[in-house]
Amino acid sequence: MAAPPLARALDGVRLHVVTGKGGVGKTTVASALGLSLARQGKRVLLVEVENRQGISQTFDVPPLGTAEVRLVQDPSGGELWGLSVDAKAALLEYLQTFYKLGRAGGALEKMGVVDFATTIAPGVRDVLLTGKVYEAVGRTSGGKRGQGSLVWDAVVLDAPPTGRVARFLGVNEQVAGLARMGPIHSQAASITRMLRDRRSVVHVVTVLEEMPVQESADAVAELSAAGFGLGAVVVNQVREPLVAPDLLARLDADGPEVEEQVRADLTAAGVRSGPAPSAGCSPRRATTRPASPSSAT
Repeated sequence: MAAPPLARALDGVRLHVVTGKGGVGKTTVASALGLSLARQGKRVLLVEVENRQGISQTFDVPPLGTAEVRLVQDPSGGELWGLSVDAKAALLEYLQTFYKLGRAGGALEKMGVVDFATTIAPGVRDVLLTGKVYEAVGRTSGGKRGQGSLVWDAVVLDAPPTGRVARFLGVNEQVAGLARMGPIHSQAASITRMLRDRRSVVHVVTVLEEMPVQESADAVAELSAAGFGLGAVVVNQVREPLVAPDLLARLDADGPEVEEQVRADLTAAGVRSGPAPSAGCSPRRATTRPASPSSAT
């Protein structure tokens, strides 16, 4: 199945989730994607959720906090902003928004309740992180959600690695099933709908090595089965070949003649040449074919 042009794969997308095995460069790709969108005149928010400060290192700026910081102002009028989502701050914001706790939220933090919820209670941290992304995607200039124009034309999420991205994105569906009613159920269901909407896609970053490719293939299958939209499979760290393909084809066809010419040139330069490799040991070029899962581009 032929892959559609990248521009068409990104058309109409508001939430770009970027994942990949650790070390393949997913933060770099997420940053490059955010820059590309900003250069189209868009106002873009680049979000990280793992407290690694990868964005600040990429753009060589001070560590990001809980406030959004402008990273790039493009001549086209586009802007790229950065945000590092903190689970504790997100929980206190959630408690204030839905329960109006005010100072009581600070008391809960002193009592250790906030630390328990964000570090020990399973799944709660991911709920809070995805909730903050949900708020950013739907934020409008009016007083309430849905009033006025959208603040961000696109949000790029530097998500957890492929090994746990499906669980990260699917945690709100589990929460909605546990909390049958109330604000927790409503928000969890809304986040799930947003993540499965056609305007949200997951881009998978890999490199041409066995483990990253296998983990990417597993992630694509898992994400597809869970109902999340797939965007692009980005193969990072691809280098141009040292020898042009047409020259390699000529070497294959004219091997003996080329060998004699190389030996003659080496002798003329005063360089001794060794015996030619045996037929079974001649070096061969590795060939690769891009994986093209039917649901990914």
